[in-house]
Amino acid sequence: MPEAASVPSPSRAAPGDSEFDRDTAVARREPGVYDIDLSAGWTIINAVNGGYLLAVLGRALADTLPHPDPFTISAHYLTASQPGPAVVRTETVRTGRTLSTGQASLLQYDGEGNEVERIRVLASYGDLATLPDDVRTTAAPPAIPPIEQCFGPDDSPAPVPGSSAITDRLMLKLDPATLGWALGAPSGKGEMRAWFGLADGRDADPLSLLLAVDALPPTAFEIGLEGWVPTVELTVHVRHRPAPGPLRVSITTRNLAGGFLEEDAEVWDSADRLVAQSRQLARVRLG
Repeated sequence: MPEAASVPSPSRAAPGDSEFDRDTAVARREPGVYDIDLSAGWTIINAVNGGYLLAVLGRALADTLPHPDPFTISAHYLTASQPGPAVVRTETVRTGRTLSTGQASLLQYDGEGNEVERIRVLASYGDLATLPDDVRTTAAPPAIPPIEQCFGPDDSPAPVPGSSAITDRLMLKLDPATLGWALGAPSGKGEMRAWFGLADGRDADPLSLLLAVDALPPTAFEIGLEGWVPTVELTVHVRHRPAPGPLRVSITTRNLAGGFLEEDAEVWDSADRLVAQSRQLARVRLG
């Protein structure tokens, strides 16, 4: 078990009674059509975080499809989402005994009242509780110092560049080895590692894993770049229901070329299980 795998929380929210649950809840208007008011509490600078948005779409698909859990979900981010009213439209593509597949779009309105598509998703759902226990892997949890030796936004002597409302809703403690960018001395390695959880103490579930893979500062910061790194495409594989306790998230970038980079993420739970993986293609602002 990892050392120092818990953080005291004055009040521990239960699944279903967390700010994350309230802010990702969708209201079914009719079959396949859901309304939501995107919360400003999950913004980075002025745009709504892509992992939060993926969780919103994931919740709508869980209501649409006969299976409860996302196994794989791929999202294309077409335009930046803003806090405020939005519509999610879902469609069942195929249903089977162990997997069902659906697609979903999130839309908002322009100044003239026209719908503008923000995100389009294709996903396959199943039931994580029915998976066999057999694991054969060469993967290992990331080596992150104990939580009390890591640092969060509140530990910075000065405002962290690009810090936003979302940081108030997360328990985020970054590995000092990946914090060079915050001290003006990025390592150039393209790595980011952290302990992760929700600030209200709610334990992780499959939907919150969709947030976890996209909630750390961009690896571009450790490469020496600054500013917004908008997501073009994000694919997440959910492998297990996470055990209670904080998660460990490791994200790496090996290649930045033509103004685009990839981010490969792994999410590990308190039982040392790889519970989610993702790959993201993001655009960087050069110069």
